[in-house]
Amino acid sequence: MEDNSIFIGNKPFMNYVTSVVVQFTTKGAREVIVKARGKFISRAVDVSEVAMKRFLKDQIGLKEIRIDSEGFTNKEGHDVRVSTIEIVLEKK
Repeated sequence: MEDNSIFIGNKPFMNYVTSVVVQFTTKGAREVIVKARGKFISRAVDVSEVAMKRFLKDQIGLKEIRIDSEGFTNKEGHDVRVSTIEIVLEKK
């Protein structure tokens, strides 16, 4: 199974929206997973919404949303937990 995950980070917002659209249109993906951690979670939601409501209106929908958190040690050596989200979009 090919991995249709898009990790949200610091790139320009529209780059992510374009990635989602390309996965569905050019690559023929049945579903695409938009993943993000911490402060990028709201951006992942925005990317998913724009893809669903503006670019692929009535073509894709929300399949599921998975939320979690993961722990890791930061640069200062502290154990921190960061929230994660996976937004699964599927072709209608």
